[in-house]
Amino acid sequence: MATKVHMEALSPTMEEGQVVKWLKSEGDKVASGDVLAEIETDKATMELVARGEGILQKILLEEGGTAAVGALIGVIGEDGEDLSDFVAEEEEDDAPSAEAESAETEASAEPAPDEDAEESAEEREAPRAERDGRVKASPLARRLAEEEGLDLSSIEGSGPGGRVVKRDVEKAVDEGVTPAPSPTTAPDSEEDYVDVSLSQMRKTIAKRLVESIGPIPHFFLTVDVDMSRTVQARARINKQLEKDGFKVSFNDIVLKATAMALRKHPECNAHWLGDAVRQFNRVHLAVAVAIEDGLITPVVRDADRKGLVEISTEVRELAGRAREKKLKPEEYSGGTFSVSNLGMFGVEDFTAVINPPEAGILAVGALEERAVVKDGEVVVEPRMKITMSCDHRVIDGALGAQFLQTLTGILEEPLAALI
Repeated sequence: MATKVHMEALSPTMEEGQVVKWLKSEGDKVASGDVLAEIETDKATMELVARGEGILQKILLEEGGTAAVGALIGVIGEDGEDLSDFVAEEEEDDAPSAEAESAETEASAEPAPDEDAEESAEEREAPRAERDGRVKASPLARRLAEEEGLDLSSIEGSGPGGRVVKRDVEKAVDEGVTPAPSPTTAPDSEEDYVDVSLSQMRKTIAKRLVESIGPIPHFFLTVDVDMSRTVQARARINKQLEKDGFKVSFNDIVLKATAMALRKHPECNAHWLGDAVRQFNRVHLAVAVAIEDGLITPVVRDADRKGLVEISTEVRELAGRAREKKLKPEEYSGGTFSVSNLGMFGVEDFTAVINPPEAGILAVGALEERAVVKDGEVVVEPRMKITMSCDHRVIDGALGAQFLQTLTGILEEPLAALI
């Protein structure tokens, strides 16, 4: 019996996916559990596995193609099995509805509208793709448009709700619609600009930022930390680890200090739930990692209970898999508080956007030698600016200040953390 291959929700927030690579070809034998394809989600590249066995009879979404979660992208069946029912089912999406045919008949019987009315209709239809963010189209129409190099947003849909279907793409090909421009341009191109298609991750980042910076009432608190004793402590720690060929970074120390401070201030280690505030008894630190397509936050679980070497090792492993887009959903979800560090890029200080439903995030700047006044004299010290972005619905100014006071105390006097 034939088995449908759907675009599955491979991450908690995935709404659509892109086929990076088919690992099985049409005609290949497939066993249940075999990896069929690599799918780019909003967070990582995940494996899509077969839910049935037989022969991969049909691939309906080519490599590079995008489809919404739940869309049919392939069919598995027995050798020689009749797949006409599946084809017919897909064709139904491409067939005009009775209402559409009736509307077309009525429209042809009506007198032509005046120019003003026609112009108003065009104004309503023109921004269709912009309103939806993604053109509505059947999987077959998407595949055909890709094969022909056509931009779906330039094709008028005749399906239900303006959906682009197979016959619309075929009509566009017959009419000689200009192919979509290539997303890349040679370095010596004379073009004024190039439009680069959004990755699934970049689309999600854009959506999440709008959900965060708009609805969440942010406020920011900045401290300038004397890192003299942390610098000395790190040097001694790395001297001890030298024989093992291992080093901890300042970021590792900041993460550990943050986790310890959160343990003392559970009010900041919290999520806004709309009708309640959830305070966590465990500290799961989300660590911002820059990758090619944007940003992802792998999570160090129970960071307050782990030593520096353990934190350092875990962050490096998670960051490496993040850059390869190999993180599992459980490795980048479930964070209770986030830390973003741009110090390695020489950024002195910045503000970070809260990752909802978390109530706060730390933005860590560069460690710099700076002149400061102490006891009436100018001295040079290693200093670091840390800015906390707070969700005012959860964290008040005084509470945020108390948390930063605890964090600063740990970084300025590392031995105090042992008390």
